[in-house]
Amino acid sequence: MVKQAAAILLAVGIVGQVSARERDLLAKFEGGIGVITGSGGAGPGNADGTFPNVRLNVVRGVFPAGPWRIADLRADVDTDGRIKVRGRGLLLASGNLIGQNANQSVFATLICEAAAPFVERNTAVTGVPLEPNGDFRIDDTLNPAPSECASPVLLIRNTAGVWFAAGIPKLGDD
Repeated sequence: MVKQAAAILLAVGIVGQVSARERDLLAKFEGGIGVITGSGGAGPGNADGTFPNVRLNVVRGVFPAGPWRIADLRADVDTDGRIKVRGRGLLLASGNLIGQNANQSVFATLICEAAAPFVERNTAVTGVPLEPNGDFRIDDTLNPAPSECASPVLLIRNTAGVWFAAGIPKLGDD
């Protein structure tokens, strides 16, 4: 009986490993970068409070939200468009609501093109609500599904369409 149980457990473990290997992984992301709204703002501002040298941090045509931070982000994208994202600590990084989630809901966008025109492959844009601590999970399918992705960028966006965080692509087997 013990031998049978061991054999069954071994078989289930092998099938699980084979299934994971057979999965067609298109892109993987480990770690996240919170949005920094602008760049290049050295020098004094104008009398009207504007900074002429500041450029918005637009990523592949998607505009940024205000400053946000993310503690961690993990995502897997399959060739059939299936995407699983786990984010932790997506919170405001400035202003009076610093450290809060601002009652936001988020969705994921995968952009595979390195140059325009860009195709936004989105999960449901109604989004998933951020937990009070900024945690969230997305388990959905991208539309349209990507067929290949030579230059993957994963953006976490709100229902208004601005981006809050970006995934760090995991390249190779490291």
